[in-house]
Amino acid sequence: MNFRYTPGRSQNTWRQAGWSLFIVFANVMMPSSGHAQNYPDKPIKFIVSFTAGGTTDILAREVANQLTQRWKVPVVVENKAGAAGNLGTEVVGRATPDGYTILVNSFGPIAINPTLFKSLNVNPQTELQPIALIAEVPTVLVVPTNLGINTMAEFMAYAKANAGKINYGSTGIGTAAHMTGYLYSLRTHIDATHIPYKGAEATRDLVAGRLQYMFATVPSVMQLIKAGQLKPLAISTKIRSRGLPDVATLRELGVDMATGSWFGMFAPKQTPMAIVQKMNQEVISILDDPQIKARLVAQGAEPIPMSVPEFTQFTRSEFETWAPIVKSSGAKPE
Repeated sequence: MNFRYTPGRSQNTWRQAGWSLFIVFANVMMPSSGHAQNYPDKPIKFIVSFTAGGTTDILAREVANQLTQRWKVPVVVENKAGAAGNLGTEVVGRATPDGYTILVNSFGPIAINPTLFKSLNVNPQTELQPIALIAEVPTVLVVPTNLGINTMAEFMAYAKANAGKINYGSTGIGTAAHMTGYLYSLRTHIDATHIPYKGAEATRDLVAGRLQYMFATVPSVMQLIKAGQLKPLAISTKIRSRGLPDVATLRELGVDMATGSWFGMFAPKQTPMAIVQKMNQEVISILDDPQIKARLVAQGAEPIPMSVPEFTQFTRSEFETWAPIVKSSGAKPE
């Protein structure tokens, strides 16, 4: 469309031409609104960076089920475990930015891995768009029941008597279980060996007694605690878990540390903001549902709704907080 000024052209004609240009540019510059109006009109895929049965998987399936019911389109969960959570991140980072491939991940791959790995095929801090925080989750220090330990004092005595001979597990290098276990060793001067696993398999070896202790996210071990297979000794966060109200925090027990884990949703970087906002608002509505909130709390998760800007700032702050801790740990990716 080409408009050229010629002498004598009426103001009305020129004004009409100007409005035509405005409409053309408006249609070009604001495509996301149209995307959001029609979104979603086909199945959505949630990519989980860890194996089935872990906390990330549990929370992803809860949100996916609720979105399926509300939006009347299938929201399916696919587990893409591997490379300390980077595999799932890479799948989503390289996906078409249309809102139909969404990452559900824990704080490790998002806040830890950019420091832990010298290079990443997809850097979550720069190549993903934060959508929503699902929940913050405390980690709990658990030991196998057959170890015969019932209190933190008993565990500390056992750890000191077996210095260099005990192992603690994690769901992978750089995960909440690993970093919390590392900090715990620093604060208590325990000499223990870290054994990384590729997801929830660590809890099986813990129950079997091949590991002596572990900092696990509460939802991932709640059923094992209730079944009497694992004994909870302490909660890692500043306040007690509503899912395990009788378990004291580390600070209450004299260990100067407070940390936890969190789980959120991310999209490829260029995903239209209208779609990101629509999903954020729907997830907030899901987390505000009293029945869902009660169910998550019973599993040990604390739903914390955040706006897109709030969650974006939160993920950046977490990265900056953990970067020096990761460097001091000397951890190396597998």
